[in-house]
Amino acid sequence: MVETASATTDLFEIIRTTRSMRRLKTDPVPADLIRQILEAGVCAPSGGNMQRWRFLVIQDPDIKRTVGVYYKRAWDEVVAPRYRAGAPAPGMDQARFQRLLAAAEYLAAHIHEAPVWIIPCLQGDAPTRTAGSSMYPAVQNMLLAARALGLGATLTTLYLSFEKEVEAALGLPADWHSYALLPLGYPLGRFGPVRRIPLEEVVYADRWGEVYRS
Repeated sequence: MVETASATTDLFEIIRTTRSMRRLKTDPVPADLIRQILEAGVCAPSGGNMQRWRFLVIQDPDIKRTVGVYYKRAWDEVVAPRYRAGAPAPGMDQARFQRLLAAAEYLAAHIHEAPVWIIPCLQGDAPTRTAGSSMYPAVQNMLLAARALGLGATLTTLYLSFEKEVEAALGLPADWHSYALLPLGYPLGRFGPVRRIPLEEVVYADRWGEVYRS
């Protein structure tokens, strides 16, 4: 596999190599880089351009340790058993899938050590697809910006198995909810091309099931 340089300004190279980086160094992330990532987030579209989002930047070790306990419980009790009992992810053989699970397990054990967390939030009762459409473009912008700056990150919602406990630990008001947790830091591994199933298996032309030919 051809590895890429840590930082790049080529948009399509950034997209092709924005992998979920779950093993992160504990080295601090400069404040100016965090700001660049947040600025990329707020450049994203939102419904009616209302920009009702808020972003928590968590660096307090006590908060991260508290939330990290719930994250590890969610992995051990809910997510890991389901993944380990199921089939490999599409396009992966069993060995590669096991490596992915090992990385996810590492994150569960070490997420509190990531130097920075970014937690995007929106006001409203229960999160919905409509609400998510006003938040996840900002999340993707931040993931791409982190990659462009040579920083590793991943989008995780695993902690939502203990949503009330985590949001209380984060100090969120009752009418605000988190939509993801992005642990951020310099990666222990290297960036490289993402692996996805072929377009022909997921793209249709005009009608469901009709072959798309590019």
